[in-house]
This record gives sequence, C-alpha cells and structure tokens, in this order.
Amino acid sequence: MIKLLFFTLLILLDSIYTIANSKASQSVPIESTITISNPKTLASNSSISSNPAAVNVTTGSSVIQRYLEEKLGIQNNHGIMFQGAWIGDTNELFSGGISDADRVTSNSVLLLDLTVDTEQFNGWNGGLFSAQFLQQNAQNTNAQAGIIQGYNSLPDVYPFNRSELYALWYRQALFDKKMFVRIGKTITTLDFNNVIKPASLSSHAPNIPAVTSLIYTPIFINPSVDGVMPGYTNTAYGITMTLAPITQWYISYGIYDGNLASGKQTGLSGPTFNGNYFQVGETGGAWVVGKNHRPGTAGIGVWHQTGLIRQHDLTEKGATGAYLFGSQRLWYRHPGYDISGISAFYQYSINNSSVLPMKQSIGAGLTVFGLIANREGDSLGTGFSLAWLNHRITNRSSELMYQIYYQAKIMNNIYLEPALSYIPTPGQDTHLPPAFAGTLRAIVLA
Repeated sequence: MIKLLFFTLLILLDSIYTIANSKASQSVPIESTITISNPKTLASNSSISSNPAAVNVTTGSSVIQRYLEEKLGIQNNHGIMFQGAWIGDTNELFSGGISDADRVTSNSVLLLDLTVDTEQFNGWNGGLFSAQFLQQNAQNTNAQAGIIQGYNSLPDVYPFNRSELYALWYRQALFDKKMFVRIGKTITTLDFNNVIKPASLSSHAPNIPAVTSLIYTPIFINPSVDGVMPGYTNTAYGITMTLAPITQWYISYGIYDGNLASGKQTGLSGPTFNGNYFQVGETGGAWVVGKNHRPGTAGIGVWHQTGLIRQHDLTEKGATGAYLFGSQRLWYRHPGYDISGISAFYQYSINNSSVLPMKQSIGAGLTVFGLIANREGDSLGTGFSLAWLNHRITNRSSELMYQIYYQAKIMNNIYLEPALSYIPTPGQDTHLPPAFAGTLRAIVLA
C-alpha cells in the first residue's frame, strides 16, 4: 500500500509538470452562463465527494435500476429511484500515533437509498420522499494517530459497527418551489454547513460533484460543531425549512432532536423530545465572477444547543456557536468548453462551549480538476484544518492537519482515491509525535 500511495503521488507531480504542454482533449461545449449543454457527459466526468453518505440528498447512480428497467421494458416515468453506494478504505499509520497503535486499519460503509418523486408517482406536486439504510463496519482509525479532528471521515463514533435507518423524511416544495419543508429523520449537512454542496445534475448521472474530495472529517462538519450537530452517522428527527426566492440566495432554519449532545446515538434510535434540541439557521448565496463566469458560493450559520451537553465526563447546559464557509472557482482552463480548472474553499467555526473538544477552527484548500491529459474525470486536491482545543480535555492547545489526495475515475461510477495526511500536532496529548498516514479509498456508485 505504501508503494502504491507514493507511486500515485509521484505520477501526479510529473503529470502536473506536463499540463502546460499537453493538448486540450475534445470536450463538450457549455454555455457562457454556465448552463451545461450536456449534463450527463459533464457529470460523468466530475469529481465526487469522498464520503457521499455525509453530504448528498441521493447517493448513487441508479445504474442497476436503469439496467433492469431496460431489460424488463419498464419506462422510467414512475418516480421511484433505487440507488446505492459503497465506500471502503485501508489506512496505514506510517509514523507517530499513540503507543501500541494499530498501524493498519480498514473501514467500510454501505448505503442504500430509496427516493420517490410524488409528482411522477401519483401526481402530487412538489413532494419528495427518501428512506436510506446505512451499514458501517469500521475501526477507530483516527484514535490510532492521536488526532481529535479526524483525518478519515468514514469511522465516526462508537459503535463503529452499526446497521441503522439512516434517513426517513418527506420534503414538500411550496410557493412555486420557492420554499421547501423537510420533516423526518435527516442528515443536517444536506442543508447546513455544507462547503461541498452539490449542484443539481441530470437524473441520469451521479448527483454528487464536489468542490473537494478531501477525506478528512472537517470538510463534512466544522470542528466546533462536532458532537452536537446531527449528521453522519448520527442522523436525527426534526424539521428543516428553506426559503429560496431567487436562485442566488437562500435562508434555512432547522430544529432537531438534540440528544446527540448528551451522548445518545440518535442514528440508532427513535426520536426523543425531552427539552434537548439542536437549532440552526443559515443564509447564503451564489454568484459568478468575470467574463468567464467563475462561480462562487458562501454561507454563514448560527446554532444553539439546549439541554445537557456531555463530553469526556464534563457537562454543561446549552451552548451556542457560528460558522461560515465558501468556495470560488479561480480559473477555467477552457472557458466555455469544460470544467477543468482550479477551485478553492474556506471554512471557519467557533463556539462558547466549555465542554466540546474543539473551540474554534479554520480551514481551506485547493482543487485541480481535469488538468491531466486524457484524465478529465480525475481531480487533485489539498487542504488544511487548524482547530483550537478545549484545555479541559487535552493539554494540547491546538491541532493542525494537512492532507493531499488524488481521485482517479477508474470507470463510470467507480473511483479510487489515495490520500496522504500529516498531523504535526496530534491533539490527544502534547507528548505525541507528529503523525503521518496514508489512505487508499474506493468509491462505488450503484
């Protein structure tokens, strides 16, 4: 595995050197307003999230369903969609870590998704139903490196082996699709704190392009809200309302079962309404810059947790925090023809909790899309995350993490992603040496 990781990254450096001299491969034109003339082709060549289970309304490609419908002569106008995804990885801790660390760990996540568009199914306008099942079989990969933030997003919290009803919700569009109300068991990062929020693509292609495919946890949930905000793998029951009167602006509010903060595994249980609630509000917008219409987005949110918060034998009543995030396309290699180029993202979060392990964080990164000759579906990215830690939990004041990855599209719906992570200041203890780890991840969409 070590040889494979380093061999892949060496190829990257050589390939980037030759980008300027490579001939532009023939690509699908797009309109100057960023409207894609062939979304199916574009989506199949887009990078995807390294953990689709954490950020996407629907996860998968429906390739198996379409194959069966074609074989059985079933028209795809019924509004029912079955999808799935499998994400698996193997990690090696090259150096550093806790004493007697498991140097090699593996993780696997299977997600099955049923989505029903009620307008197609029975004529009910604006309705969408979703049910998702999650099967996780993982190891405590991050603890071996002594890291608090998490360099690998797949293993979340104990129990690492779990089977759960991951999502069960109904969403209704109102007022000519200017307002959306979602009720049920949901992944809050569908609507909040989502720096890699997907764009709407053709139903015939994966609906999960990504600003970055970094595998570390802070890209999916800002560190200072980790432990209270429901998400992967601990989803929660609640209500989400979003108002989007124009495509360039939105405002959202959600209130959810907040017992995750007190240590309850909300992903494995039904709702509990006992005064512990997690509330969050967010507003954001989108724009284009310059003659090449480079898109950008930004969002800012405020959250409040009521009731008991328990972490590491510490307790408190209530906490409040805020976060912001954004992304910007910096450069198009072929403006108006394809999506190859460079994008950037940034994140910030803060809270007033005396119990949560991370008080404040900042992060940023760059992603290079489709710049290697004849590899339009690949992407290369790097990022960092710096978190200021709670001195009541650890004697380390802050934790810094760097990561670099290369996501290779092997074939349609199958991706392979090696990543290297370096943590110079592991947060569990000041006596821990810097940690250096490699990950090889596979992503299969079905």
